[in-house]
Formats: sequence, C-alpha cells, structure tokens
Amino acid sequence: MIIKSLEASDFRNYDNLKIDFSSGTNILYGDNAQGKTNILEAIYLSATTKSHKGSKDKEIIGFGKNEGHIRTIIERDGAEYRIDMHLRKSKSKGIAIDGQKIKRASDLVGKLNVVFFSPEDLSIIKNGPAERRRFMDMELCQLDQIYLNNLAKYNKLVIERNKILKDLYEHPENSVLIEVQNKQLLEYGSVIIRTREKFIKELNEIIGPIHEKLTGGREKLEIYYEPNTTLEDFESKLERAKDKDKFLKQTTVGPHKDDFSFIVKTENQTSTDGIDIRKFGSQGQQRTASLSLKLSEIEIVKKSKKENPVLLLDDVLSELDSNRQNYLLGALGNIQTIITCTGLDEFVNNRFAIDKLFKVTNGTVTSEN
Repeated sequence: MIIKSLEASDFRNYDNLKIDFSSGTNILYGDNAQGKTNILEAIYLSATTKSHKGSKDKEIIGFGKNEGHIRTIIERDGAEYRIDMHLRKSKSKGIAIDGQKIKRASDLVGKLNVVFFSPEDLSIIKNGPAERRRFMDMELCQLDQIYLNNLAKYNKLVIERNKILKDLYEHPENSVLIEVQNKQLLEYGSVIIRTREKFIKELNEIIGPIHEKLTGGREKLEIYYEPNTTLEDFESKLERAKDKDKFLKQTTVGPHKDDFSFIVKTENQTSTDGIDIRKFGSQGQQRTASLSLKLSEIEIVKKSKKENPVLLLDDVLSELDSNRQNYLLGALGNIQTIITCTGLDEFVNNRFAIDKLFKVTNGTVTSEN
C-alpha cells in the first residue's frame, strides 16, 4: 500500500496543494508553522475521516472559506483508488471512493491504513486515560468497521444521556429515557469492551519482543486492560449508578472510563515484580514504551491487513536519542514513510536514503529532487 499523490484546496494554510510521493522515504522540511503537519493531517483524514488532532471540519477549512477539498490517490495490489473528501463548515463532510459517494464513514475503513507518530505520542504513557483510550480507538477504528460503528453510536449516546441527566431537574419525565438508553449502552459498550480485550491480548504478543529488543533485553513490557466495568457486571453497575449519575449529571459507568496500565519488569526482577510506568516510570522508560507501542501498531496493521501501512512521522526523530532513532529507522524496511522535520541536519542527510525531498514554506511545497 502506498500513497501516490495528495491534492488539497482551501485546507488549513493551503490554497492549492499537489504532491507526488515516492513509494520509499519522503522528507518534508521547513521552519515551524509552515504547514508540514497539515499535509500529514490531510493524509490521516483520507484514511480515517478524522483529524489526528481532534479538530472539527470547520477548523481545518481555509481561513475565510466555507469548504475545502482533499484528493488522495493510493495504490494497493497494483490497483489505483481515489479518495475524495469534501469538507463543509455548515454540514458533515462528503466522501467518495473512485467517484462513488459513500454513506458512512466506516465504508472508508481499510482503504488506506496509516500509522501516525508525533512527539505528543511519546507522552501517551504519562498522560491521562483519555489519551490512552484515544490511541486504542484510533488504531481499532482503522482495523475494525464494527468497532468504529459501535464506538460512534456509543459516544453519541453518552453525550445524549449526559444532556438528559443535566436537564432532569427541569424535566423529570425524561427519567424513562435513561432506562431505554441503558439498554443501548449495554449493546454498544459490550462490543467495545470485547474488542479492546482482544486487541490488548494481540498487542501484548507483539509489543513484548519489540520492547525487549529496544531495551537490549533489560526490560519486559506488558499492557493490562483496566476496564471500568466487566461485561458480566456492566448491567448491574449501570443500575447501581443511577442515583450517582443523576447527582453528578454524567454517565459514570462504561468503556468511556477505561484505562490501560503499562507494567515494566527489569532483568533483575521476579515474575511478581514490576512497576506501573504511568506512575513510577522514568521519562526514558515512558518514551521507550511509547515507541514500542507505535512500532507494534505497524506490526498489527501488517498482521491484520496482510500489507504495510503508510508511516507518518511528524517531527519525531528530533525527540529520540540515537539508539531509539536507530531502532525506529531499522523498523521501516520497505514501508512508505513520510517524515517532517525542521532542517536537513547531519542525521537526516547521512542516516538513510531520501527518495523524495520537499521544502515547505508558508503553504507552498517545492520538490527538490
């Protein structure tokens, strides 16, 4: 799988953008705030329909414009596909594949698989539970159409339920709606919990060996799923939380409250030892575990889709020491990679072959080879 070209108009700081990519290593360089990350964001949108930053469509359309467009040409198994995205301020985006409009965002799942790695991802471990859930959801939504559909329905339901809870004092008659919503929460939430359980199991099989190699055999890493509720207790916990939810005016039970722990064991520790590096790990341990997590993401896509994803590295190389840089670059293999950086320093110039080089200056992209 590769991206052959990207076009965008009235998107972020680009009036008109056209880039033809190499199937190998592509470098986008330039000063900060010139638009390098915006190019990666457009690619990520084409793969997932969502901004990796969580931005709304109206926030990514060009300033003073009412709509924007993105067109991505990809190649899979020798065949070309065109993904068109029509961004609109006043209504939901329009999406077409090879000129055919799709009704649901989930119909795009699997057409283009990307792994996005930014400096912010190095803080996944130490940040709050919401960041860790977001990482899992971003990956699972690319791989599993059923998960994507259920997560969207579940999140919408939680928002609606919270609104009813907030207005319950003025509209007590709406209490009956809570009972109806509980059944839907159980239906959608159970799919999310089961899928996350399976994903963490598969992730551990991959991340363990990667982390061990990355640390020279000094550390073993295991991820533990910490569900807010088990499948067996979900219904009873929802029922018991009724009064609490009404008092707090929010939904307190369900997978939107889940978390994941990262347990590291060193070579000198017994099987019963280990520290939760979310709370007690050094910054180096947290960053190494985050890198292991992103490298595992590449392998999961390969295993699930039987093909390589496209790797997007957003100014992340400068955040890693030489050992981690070496490991990351060694993992690239024949994966199409699009890298942003501020300058062509000695590392970028001498450490790997650059197949295509682009300079980005204030919303203008110039090919230099």
